[in-house]
Amino acid sequence: QVQLVESGGGLVQPGGSLRLSCAASGNIFSIAAMGWYRQAPGKQRELVAAITSGGSTNYADSVKGRFIISGDNAKKTVYLQMNSLKPEDTAVYYCKAHRMATMVGPGGYWGQGTQVTVSS
Repeated sequence: QVQLVESGGGLVQPGGSLRLSCAASGNIFSIAAMGWYRQAPGKQRELVAAITSGGSTNYADSVKGRFIISGDNAKKTVYLQMNSLKPEDTAVYYCKAHRMATMVGPGGYWGQGTQVTVSS
């Protein structure tokens, strides 16, 4: 089993920045990739960004050039630096760890979620 603890959400004005953190514990040696998803009210949960243990990254088109995912592979900690935030970035952000680099199929673990609100 893997446990994930997220931190760093909050309220920020449009154009501002936030940094999310997610630390994994438990059977971290089984983790091949970690990432961030988000879910806005009335919408489906969507991938924001992901990073594999080898350092390959993947971003949603809507956040490319604004968000940066990074991680400490030894500690299985992942960060999401969010810049130039927009009101449409408002959502609950969830950390996910997965035993597969593609992060699909069985073998995924979710954090409890952290609220990000972008509003003036």
